[in-house]
Amino acid sequence: MIKRLLFNRLGELMPDFPAIAILGSRQVGKTTLAQVLAEQVDQESIYLDLESPSDRSKLTEPEQYFELHGGKLMILDEIQRMPELFQVLRGIIDRRRKKGFRSCQFLILGSASLELIRQSSESLAGRIAYEELPGFTILEIGDEEKNLEKLWLRGGYPDSFLASSDKASLTWRQNFITTYLERDIPQIAQFMPSSRLRRLWTMLAHEQGQMINHSKFGASLDLSSPTVKSYMDLLEDLLLIRSIRPWMSNVGKRLVKSPKVYIRDSGLTHALLQIGTMDNLLAHPVAGFSWEGFVIEQLLSVLPKNADFGFYRTSAGAELDLVIQIGSQIWAIEIKRTLSPKLSKGFSIAAEDVEATHRFFIYAGKEEFPLSDKVLATGVTEMMKRINLQRENG
Repeated sequence: MIKRLLFNRLGELMPDFPAIAILGSRQVGKTTLAQVLAEQVDQESIYLDLESPSDRSKLTEPEQYFELHGGKLMILDEIQRMPELFQVLRGIIDRRRKKGFRSCQFLILGSASLELIRQSSESLAGRIAYEELPGFTILEIGDEEKNLEKLWLRGGYPDSFLASSDKASLTWRQNFITTYLERDIPQIAQFMPSSRLRRLWTMLAHEQGQMINHSKFGASLDLSSPTVKSYMDLLEDLLLIRSIRPWMSNVGKRLVKSPKVYIRDSGLTHALLQIGTMDNLLAHPVAGFSWEGFVIEQLLSVLPKNADFGFYRTSAGAELDLVIQIGSQIWAIEIKRTLSPKLSKGFSIAAEDVEATHRFFIYAGKEEFPLSDKVLATGVTEMMKRINLQRENG
């Protein structure tokens, strides 16, 4: 469902934006989505993989190449490998605009979000739209218990989720991690030793959903605090981890100011910790935080672009796992993998602090029921549907 929603959204954007960027981690399905979209829009579209030397060589004189194929939809994959193209694209788009061409001419695919957005926003402001492609979500696969547990254990990468067995899925993810460390990241940052980056990534898996002390990590890795931060910034740029900032709306409280860090794909978290089965996952100390991160990523995959989010925690212990603001609505959310949800005093205090208009407890079941006159217990699927309804209603 989510891919269909994104597919439809891309179709809506194409008449008005000369360039559309689809961002997402490697192997998440960007190329497949772009090619299916191109087949419906332009049967003569051209696909260039900018990691391929032969395809890069075609762009030795990019302006001439684009002019030669004017009128055809151009798919540029892994464009962060040739950031100099952004300035060229601007000139091409502006010249075509003067001739009356305004619909999409370039589908830009990238797996390095912050740097890609920075480069393109400087050169293509007002000419480009952005969409992020997540992995598989519950809305796509169905929320039957076996599917939900499978998605949590294996993560949302299509090849991992669709593997023939849990063992095959774990092997795929372990190979994915090794490829990132030994091939992909060195192409971007040669100064980062893969062994230390693997240790850092594994430490983050152990500390899933925690506030990270860069100095403590640095001492364990024999690295300076700024170096640890630069390593983490790279993992975040590559859409592999997510930092969730604290919600700072209430200035009258002593608030925790450090962000919480999650490995975005639960399957990668488990692979880094050598967790290959559901039995092993449920017995592992990271299970609760892994579930929390999994649910957060599911919710954020359907969040409207104009929404804001964070977590809330005071030094006195009042806490919300997630705060979402959609328009004038503020949703306070507690996330626990339990079948018997119980409200804590800290949740109630925190919800009052942020002036929440809606309060939810996301638990491991499906049935919705009130926990109090203000708080609704609900499952992750129903919560996603509720957010998606808000998104559709604008």
